[in-house]
Amino acid sequence: MDQKLLDILVCPVSKAPVEWNRETNELVCRTSGLAYPIRDDIPVMLESEARTLTADERLPEKK
Repeated sequence: MDQKLLDILVCPVSKAPVEWNRETNELVCRTSGLAYPIRDDIPVMLESEARTLTADERLPEKK
């Protein structure tokens, strides 16, 4: 995922920044609790295409 693109993308629901999850190849918004799929290297930023995060996934990532 291109870092420049990540820097400008926000969740269409909450307008909060999204994070790229390499394992699931999704853009995650912890504020709205949604994960947006990336298909053919294109983020699908539609609420209807997003999946709801589990309670564990909503927790901040440990670095």
